[in-house]
Amino acid sequence: MSKKTRNVLIAVAVLLVLVVGAFLIYRANLPEPTVGGKTVTVEVIHGDGTENAFVIQTDAETLRAALDQENLIDGTESEYGIYILTVDGETADEDAQQWWSITQDGEMTMYGADDLMIADGDRYELTLVTGW
Repeated sequence: MSKKTRNVLIAVAVLLVLVVGAFLIYRANLPEPTVGGKTVTVEVIHGDGTENAFVIQTDAETLRAALDQENLIDGTESEYGIYILTVDGETADEDAQQWWSITQDGEMTMYGADDLMIADGDRYELTLVTGW
């Protein structure tokens, strides 16, 4: 085996270890779910600026489960969870670079809807955004 090939293999191995390590750290830092009944508020901000507030009573652990319970969202499934395309009947136009942003109390969230653990009294916003 040449020195160049060995160096490439070592670099690939190190990169693989770093990616696996980063994933494990991400998973270890996910917040713990709150068990039992909760009330969460979801504010939907449509593309035309209109807003609809939904107060959800749920035993769900994640925002995704609470939104599914109310049939508020639809989208495309992937290995990373749902990519939200439709909220409260409005579908993002990907050709116009529209997408649904999830914020909590006005702040960007670190997780997607599938991994976002909810607690009683939480408030979330789903906003139709234009532009990547």
